[in-house]
Amino acid sequence: MSTTAPLAGTTTATRAVRQRAAHPDGTPRWAELAARATVWTTVPSGLWRLALGIGIPVGFSGELAAVFEGNTPGWGTAYLVVLSGLAEFVAFLTVGLVRPWGEVVPSWIPLIGGRTVRPLAAIVPAAIGSAVLTWIGISALFGGWADQLSDPEAPQGLAGVVMTLCYLPMLAWGPLVAAVTFAYARRTLGRRR
Repeated sequence: MSTTAPLAGTTTATRAVRQRAAHPDGTPRWAELAARATVWTTVPSGLWRLALGIGIPVGFSGELAAVFEGNTPGWGTAYLVVLSGLAEFVAFLTVGLVRPWGEVVPSWIPLIGGRTVRPLAAIVPAAIGSAVLTWIGISALFGGWADQLSDPEAPQGLAGVVMTLCYLPMLAWGPLVAAVTFAYARRTLGRRR
């Protein structure tokens, strides 16, 4: 029995050291996980849009299908690629709220590299973004999405289910950003006192 006690204590101590090394600035583990999850909320819808952009039939019919077929591949593809990339980039910025580059601008960035990020310069845009994304998600959840799918030219049946499942994770985007922003504000504004 005496041989297992030191091992258990060592395991706990080792785990604590690893956790401090992974989060030296006091970032809570849940905030780290929420920031990572934020990045993944935009992936399924981005892949769905990319499929649409390269001409894979995703269930649109009638005039709407003709519009997509006439513009993809083409400028419609470019638009969908840029939209998907932009959504993923904005979601990735949330990771900055749990990483050192969210507090000190990386040195490779011209003119401002190495400067300390003022907490409100990150908190205000993140909070506004979170509020807008949450509002869009709530609007979609309570009527907007159903209205879109009620259009007879919108994807129906299995195609409608696939499209819905691809966009469903985006409902978590706003609340996740809010949670990570709260953790960032609590950590960074607390240091200024």
